Amino acid sequence: MKLAVLKETRSGETRVAATPETVKKFISLGASVAVQAGAGDEARFADADYQAAGASISPSAADAAQGADIILKVLAPSTEELRVIGRGSKLIAILSAYKDPDSVAAYARLGVDAMAMELMPRITRAQSMDVLSSQSNLAGYKAVIDAAAYYGRALPMMMTAAGTIAPAKVFIMGAGVAGLQAIATARRLGAVVSATDVRFAAKEQVNSLGATFVTVDEEAMKEAETEGGYAKEMSADFQKRQAEFVAGHIAKQDIVITTALIPGRPAPQLVSADMVRSMKPGSVIVDLAVEAGGNVELSRAGEAIETGGVTILGFNNVPGRLAADASSLYARNIYNFIAAFFDKDTKSLNADPEDAIIKAITLTRGGAVVHDAFITTEAEPVLEAEPEETQAAEDTTDAEDED
Repeated sequence: MKLAVLKETRSGETRVAATPETVKKFISLGASVAVQAGAGDEARFADADYQAAGASISPSAADAAQGADIILKVLAPSTEELRVIGRGSKLIAILSAYKDPDSVAAYARLGVDAMAMELMPRITRAQSMDVLSSQSNLAGYKAVIDAAAYYGRALPMMMTAAGTIAPAKVFIMGAGVAGLQAIATARRLGAVVSATDVRFAAKEQVNSLGATFVTVDEEAMKEAETEGGYAKEMSADFQKRQAEFVAGHIAKQDIVITTALIPGRPAPQLVSADMVRSMKPGSVIVDLAVEAGGNVELSRAGEAIETGGVTILGFNNVPGRLAADASSLYARNIYNFIAAFFDKDTKSLNADPEDAIIKAITLTRGGAVVHDAFITTEAEPVLEAEPEETQAAEDTTDAEDED
């Protein structure tokens, strides 16, 4: 079995889908690995390191992908990249199909078996494959570090001969993986931390990290979690009451970090312009959901802005701001997935369509759309290779990473 590791081409993407560590593990399974030259440069993994691990270095994406059974990427391929993937190859990446459903039809039309790692089910045996958790962990940590850098004051309480410095007040909105890591990081830095979430189960987790849980209605929260562990969208009444409660709380905070995401839907708006204006000059807001539409009304994707003395950080690809660690964790997620389904006798991936994990992440197979969420997507039959100029007009795969 041949695996191809392609270099990420989307603007601002610094991660890579395999590291020298995981390349060595793939080879020990009995697979061969081709890495596109420069694929790991942004994450500080040199081509020489991949070669030392046993990979071959290919000068281009087309060369790396030639004859490959599995294509490994971080983000969905661009139109140009998709052209080099052979029919019948398996594409494993964060495909963000909900943002770009047309891409699903394109995968089917070109005969690519697409597997979306962000759809990994939250079940026990899939924990080591969960890319959203591994990347969100780093995003939560980095959000606090970024906030501290822009805050301009100390976070912990300091008692000196010249007087006492009060600790910063940090409010985390959303206590999922990113939120919990943000809480832990802010607490380690000495801040006074409070947090909120619509899921009742989050209260115990928040308290266990030494933060204060705040909400307007605990009873309503008990019904706000899916079987998969994600948050449901709350009723309009709850959202109104919660917004009023949160508005008063935010006005007293020095740093606010928002992390709320709803799979397959735009991020809910949690912080209005009026709430921003209520904060003290020098305060900082970090919107980790900015790429999904944002939790903060005034945030701008890819920008750090200041309004009324309040700084709002809307950095894209926050895990990628820690490229080496983000790549290492993502690569291990990928390896754990492939190793779990690797048949050592046939040296191939035994992806049983009825397996809970395979069923959850597979978008297309054998030229057809097979994922329930996209089954109505129109897909043309698999055709012979088309001339480049016509194919460019038809292939539309411009999905972006959802963190």
